[in-house]
Amino acid sequence: MPELRIDPFPSAGEFNALWFAAWGAPAPREFTPILSRSLAHVGAYHDNQLVGFVNVAWDGGIHAFILDTSVHPDMRRQGIATRLVREATRIARERGAEWLHVDFEPHLTGFYRACGFRPTEAGLIKLM
Repeated sequence: MPELRIDPFPSAGEFNALWFAAWGAPAPREFTPILSRSLAHVGAYHDNQLVGFVNVAWDGGIHAFILDTSVHPDMRRQGIATRLVREATRIARERGAEWLHVDFEPHLTGFYRACGFRPTEAGLIKLM
């Protein structure tokens, strides 16, 4: 079972390798500046290799946001994403967030519902 680490700062190479494996594209940018402003982030490590990740962004107040939930394809279907999201939820609550939001594609509805998220009415505007 992979070890969860709270607030790790993976190297760019380590993060980019996971991102490419999970999403099939290079990471959009250097993540260290993003992570340094996050409420929390959680990495899953197997044999000291980053195999899963989730970021908890926030507004500096009571709202936090789950972003970038990723698990290496070779490690999927083992409960890693569920553990990551549940740990991120616990940490967000512990660090003062009162609301935790997540946006996701329709095929992930069952996963996020199983993690405790409920549907809400929300507005969205695509900027790009």
